[in-house]
Amino acid sequence: MNALLSVSDKTGIVEFAQALHALGIKLLSTGGTAKLLADQGLPVTEVAEVTGFPEMLDGRVKTLHPKVHGGLLARRDLPEHMAALKAHAIDTIDLLVVNLYPFEATVAKAGCTLEDAIENIDIGGPAMVRSAAKNWKDVAVLTDASQYAQVLTELKDGGLTLQTKFALSVAAFNRISQYDGAISNYLSSIAFEEGASTPARTLFPAQANSQFIKLQDLRYGENPHQSAAFYRDLYPAPGSLVTAVQLQGKELSYNNIADADAAWECVKSFDTPACVIVKHANPCGVAVGADALEAYSKAFQTDPTSAFGGIIALNCPLDERAALQMSKQFIEVLMAPSFTPEALAVFKSKVNVRILQIDLPPGGASDWDNGRNAMDIKRVGSGLLMQTADNHILTLADLKVVTKLQPTQEQLQDLLFAWNIAKFVKSNAIVFCKGGMTMGVGAGQMSRLDSARIASIKAEHAGLSLKGTAVASDAFFPFRDGLDVVVDAGATCVIQPGGSMRDQEVIDAADERGVAMVYSGVRHFRH
Repeated sequence: MNALLSVSDKTGIVEFAQALHALGIKLLSTGGTAKLLADQGLPVTEVAEVTGFPEMLDGRVKTLHPKVHGGLLARRDLPEHMAALKAHAIDTIDLLVVNLYPFEATVAKAGCTLEDAIENIDIGGPAMVRSAAKNWKDVAVLTDASQYAQVLTELKDGGLTLQTKFALSVAAFNRISQYDGAISNYLSSIAFEEGASTPARTLFPAQANSQFIKLQDLRYGENPHQSAAFYRDLYPAPGSLVTAVQLQGKELSYNNIADADAAWECVKSFDTPACVIVKHANPCGVAVGADALEAYSKAFQTDPTSAFGGIIALNCPLDERAALQMSKQFIEVLMAPSFTPEALAVFKSKVNVRILQIDLPPGGASDWDNGRNAMDIKRVGSGLLMQTADNHILTLADLKVVTKLQPTQEQLQDLLFAWNIAKFVKSNAIVFCKGGMTMGVGAGQMSRLDSARIASIKAEHAGLSLKGTAVASDAFFPFRDGLDVVVDAGATCVIQPGGSMRDQEVIDAADERGVAMVYSGVRHFRH
């Protein structure tokens, strides 16, 4: 049995080669890999000795030869194939270990030149991988160090199963697809200029190639007559929903996952203990507090009716006190960075409650580069809409007071809180807040006036007074009537983007009504 080893990432390759040698498998290799194995005292034959042709063109050509690809592609069950190998003195290659030049890592570096990118496009490696993967019944192809252990175990037990060989083949073709997609994405994003060593790149390449890994099939989609599955990014970000570990409960549904993502994205945007309750993709209650119990209790007060059967997300540990309070309501999904044993014991009898443990992004709420999508993608008929994600962070310094009345420091904090929530509410969004909790949420209406009225009705049904509240509107008030509705409900300060042709009319109305108003300068439509 012959094994050809040619790896860029040499993690674990020496130990793997030693184990292969111990099993009596002959080792072939190229360049740096061959030198490394020889330096470790392993008997290794360089591919150049097999082909009778030296590596050339700075290593660009070393395995592109019939004695390599013939050994990989020959079908052992076809006599004519085996006769051809014998006639040309070609040995079979039964196991191939290849990982590719680090193209993705190279182009991810700041200041990567076009020359560096091009030189890190592997040619011989993908060609060998494709040959071996095509001939999967006779050749095992390994493209990642994580595969070494299982392969060794099966080899020691008498040989690789067809199931394993097929799985390795599929993984190999997937890797080639990922690799070629990365090259296409990079080259398609370049605005080529002759003489420019470091090319300018656009955010949106001429051809977009995305790869996603299936995590699980789902029972059905948004509705029972639809089929569905759950996928993750090829390289998921820490702190994202796909990194969650389910500790108990029923299998997650399509709607569970969509709502859980909405809740998690919102709650991890706070840097103090916070709770978000989501129903049908909209936050129906959000609050901050000293701990999980206070944050949850305040969030639940916003809309106890909608919270029934909702998704709860915390950005702080869940302890027994908070768990006991939560257990009084019907919960679909409960998420937190950690759970005390006592908290988990509270829900042990509630076997249907889905409990997810998710680590927060390493840098916390302000670390927008971790755990958040850089791009948003929406499917349309036979096409895609792509945009940079709405990852804007608003600070006090960004606010512009446009009314005669200046907001107090307490009001400014409520305004920032309300604005952060409005970003996660479907447009048109109107959010009343006070004291670090939502008091009324109006979401997804065709009219901003209706969203404001619905938020007021929600607060009334929950027994909450909107007197002295702060209000956030995700887009500008086109007329003063929207402002009048929220002020009539009890709001004393308002945050909105500004930018309407009638801004002055709305500012005059705010001055007339004796409320403070600030502009964010940023709109947060969410459709």
